[in-house]
Amino acid sequence: MPAFGSAVLRFLESEDGPTAVEYAIMLALILVACINIVTTLGRSASSTFSRVNNAMS
Repeated sequence: MPAFGSAVLRFLESEDGPTAVEYAIMLALILVACINIVTTLGRSASSTFSRVNNAMS
């Protein structure tokens, strides 16, 4: 049992866990931003193509 207690203490003192969580949160925010940008650009391109198509008709 003392080995388990020391393993728990090592885990709580280690900074690897919080660092991994911080990286995961940053990755999630970057992905949300990228999805938002691609969606906005897609809508903009779609409206531009529609205007050009309507102008050519």
